[in-house]
Amino acid sequence: MNDRTLITPITLSIAAVERDTGLSKDTLRVWERRYNFPQPERDAIGERAYPLEQVDKLRVVKRLLDAGHRPGRIVPLPMTQLQAMTEQTVDQPLRQSPSALGSEDLRNHLDAIRSHRIGELRQQLARQLMQHGVARFVNEVVAPLNAAVGDAWMRGQLEIFEEHAYTDVMQSVLRQAIGGIPTPCEEGAPVVLLSTFPGEMHLLGLLMAEAILSLEGCRCVSLGTQTPLWDLVLAAEAYRADVVALSFTGALNPNQLVDNLTELRSKLPATVQVWAGGSAPVLHRRAVEGVQAISNLEQMGQRVRALKLGRP
Repeated sequence: MNDRTLITPITLSIAAVERDTGLSKDTLRVWERRYNFPQPERDAIGERAYPLEQVDKLRVVKRLLDAGHRPGRIVPLPMTQLQAMTEQTVDQPLRQSPSALGSEDLRNHLDAIRSHRIGELRQQLARQLMQHGVARFVNEVVAPLNAAVGDAWMRGQLEIFEEHAYTDVMQSVLRQAIGGIPTPCEEGAPVVLLSTFPGEMHLLGLLMAEAILSLEGCRCVSLGTQTPLWDLVLAAEAYRADVVALSFTGALNPNQLVDNLTELRSKLPATVQVWAGGSAPVLHRRAVEGVQAISNLEQMGQRVRALKLGRP
């Protein structure tokens, strides 16, 4: 892993901080006034410039916000207390998830990421895909490894570019897995349209869902990330979708997320189901009428089987 003490101090613009943490520019400015954090420096032209250690803390704060904490309670806290809170509120559910990764496998994967041995990481993951099959690979390798990488990134043990390199490798392995699943031949196979709302850029969740849905015999149409709401409506009609499935990580403002889901539901025919999955806590705290919140990939498989039973 890189030693930041050996390089020239780096600062990020407010736009870069917004992109990397999911916290809006307005939120950052309000916190600066209200809580005296963050405390950006100023660059040569007077624009805000955020040191990396402040960005690291903002990432931890964002993850705790996603877990249900209020900003007034956590933003003023020192980093040591925030990290202790993550042990209690963020990490515990992740540790309870089933995993085919032993502790040594997990260490090897993280070490390969930190040491920039991307080819070796790709080979390790491809071997585990062949060993476990697609379903177990997605549920018991990808899911816990994503959690471990997210935790390491949040604690400053991975740089942003290292997390991005991991994400790119995992996406390519998942695409390979999906490509090996036969397309269903039966005419009545459910058609599932997959995407995210604008502002939600994470593709891994979509690929994991597509793999499981394909195994369940669905015809999947992936639009990638950040599809405008009206285009989702047009695509659902064009592809004759039975389900519009969306993935969320908590990058969107909770009120905006709920409003967008409500509007999408109102614009789609009643015969088209809307599924919302991912790690955004608001999905399970605030029900949206006509939208099915998916807690995990196993539940999504159950929904597919129920959908098939209800088809003519």
